[in-house]
Amino acid sequence: MSSGAGQAPELSWTAAALRLFQLVKYENLVAGVSGGVLSTLVLHPLDLVKIRFAVSDGLRMRPKYNGIVHCIRSIWKQDGIRGLYQGVTPNVWGAGLSWGLYFFFYNAIKAYKQDGRSAQLSATQHLISAAEAGVVTLCITNPIWVTKTRLVLQYDAGVNPSKRQYKGMLHALLKIYQIEGIRGLYKGFVPGLFGTSHGALQFMAYEELKKEYSQYKKMAPDAKLNPLEYVTMAALSKVFAVTATYPYQVVRARLQDQHTQYSGVMNAVWRTWRNEGVHGFYKGVLPNVLKVTPACCITFLVYENVSQFLLDFHQS
Repeated sequence: MSSGAGQAPELSWTAAALRLFQLVKYENLVAGVSGGVLSTLVLHPLDLVKIRFAVSDGLRMRPKYNGIVHCIRSIWKQDGIRGLYQGVTPNVWGAGLSWGLYFFFYNAIKAYKQDGRSAQLSATQHLISAAEAGVVTLCITNPIWVTKTRLVLQYDAGVNPSKRQYKGMLHALLKIYQIEGIRGLYKGFVPGLFGTSHGALQFMAYEELKKEYSQYKKMAPDAKLNPLEYVTMAALSKVFAVTATYPYQVVRARLQDQHTQYSGVMNAVWRTWRNEGVHGFYKGVLPNVLKVTPACCITFLVYENVSQFLLDFHQS
């Protein structure tokens, strides 16, 4: 009796894992990677500007920028196009993998919770499913985001490349691991966990907007929409999520910054609040909105169309 009872939870977890594995679709992974890579290549310079503003605490010798346009012009003048694409390699890898894995796990978790039923999930179930997918994705991709931040913050890269601390993505990964260990590769992980709320809120809003719109138009829940409809819903859901969760991105970037040392998340939060007030938690928010909103629109538009194409191709 005791032996059987002890094995039951293990068997149930194994069965659940096998069921979840059966529900994963490579089409979601490929479509997510495609959308993430394309949007990153187009909009990486704005991401670079966002990070430089986010870590600008006014207490260290850093380049001073008067605004987004001045920042872009200064980097272009000093380093050329290469300067605007510092850190693009880990950004492409990170964004591609993150979007791909996020869609991959999210759709599998959502299908698992539906358990073959046609009924749609509630807003809360969408929120929890997206949060779970976000945690798994972050565990895999956090080291890539650390290397991206370090590469983006090499201010003198164009002046004297031989003095750069990191020569590229793989060099940065190895050097961070050699000097700081696994802990170094997972700097910013805790605020990153809070950041899963960003993706969760975004996916919840996106799913609810699609559901309400389909009901309004009297269409099937999974009916294909036109590009403008996808773009509109993606933009609205992204602006909603950014407004609610941006401060964590500032804290995360500062923890990953090689120029300043913090003892932990609360130390970074306290020092930002003490020195800069509420404004400090929203530094870089404008270039972030300008970057992530079109990036989200591109990603979701590519994802919806590529996934639909692959699913139709697979079924034909």
